[in-house]
Amino acid sequence: MFDTLIVKPIFNALMYIYSLIPGGDFGVAIVIFTILIRFAIYPLVKAQLHQTKQMRKMQPELKKIKKLANGNKQVEAMQQMELYKRYGISPFRSIIILLIQLPIFIGLYQVIQIVTLHRDKVGQYMYEPLKQIDAIKQVIEQPDQFNHLMLGFIDLTKTAVSGQGVNGILLVLAVISALTQYIMTKQTMPTNKTTKKFREVMAEAASGKQSDPTEVSAAMMNNMVKFMPIMMFFIMVSLPGALALYYTASNLVAVAQQHYLLSKDSEELDEIADEADGEVVAPKKSASSVKSAKTAKTRAKKASEAKITRIKAKG
Repeated sequence: MFDTLIVKPIFNALMYIYSLIPGGDFGVAIVIFTILIRFAIYPLVKAQLHQTKQMRKMQPELKKIKKLANGNKQVEAMQQMELYKRYGISPFRSIIILLIQLPIFIGLYQVIQIVTLHRDKVGQYMYEPLKQIDAIKQVIEQPDQFNHLMLGFIDLTKTAVSGQGVNGILLVLAVISALTQYIMTKQTMPTNKTTKKFREVMAEAASGKQSDPTEVSAAMMNNMVKFMPIMMFFIMVSLPGALALYYTASNLVAVAQQHYLLSKDSEELDEIADEADGEVVAPKKSASSVKSAKTAKTRAKKASEAKITRIKAKG
């Protein structure tokens, strides 16, 4: 089932892109494939970043709830849940992209295994219409003709560190993947940062002090910013270069997408929110119009009070 739904579509998409590149280049095919995937999930990225922006907007209200709760954690938690609901924030939205990317990552690993160790089975994974393309037909008939190099010299079937030594180019690719992971995480970090470290929060909890969920979450995010890039570096060093290339290219596109969406002005972000929530919100009033409305309301109130005074005087 996994082969039918994931591996074969990825394999055929990559092979088709490969056949369109003059001379064939597996690395370039992976980059193009990655860009297409990132643009295909762009609506999900936009919805996720809308939620990130909403989280930033609600930080002052979270602080206000904490102050009004006056230490009552049950009341604070209930009001926070109501606030999340009002802002349309769901914790599951943030993992949707991961759930989409993970099968692709696993499927791509299996594709690399096929073109590396089982090239004689290429024909078994190809859809019949694509078998008629000359470049693909050549790979099926002569598996050794498949070009698994990128730009003619980067072997994407090798790992950065192996028994044969260190591959400098693939090592650099692993470093770039770690750096882009760091940038991606920093872009979506909340603006309010706790001064407490995670171990301090845990120590307070161990001593019997009730932890603040906001502080725990912020401390965990701070730890993740530091830990994730290191973890991804060691993972990418141990995987074939094709996977490191896919992950790095995906991160680079994601950084560009996030920068573009998060740098939009507030009016455009409200439009994104409308699209994500399916709601229509009236356009915002300018500062001058709001001031004029307040002035008019004040004058109307004074006129009403004066009228009441005159009526009382006549009585």
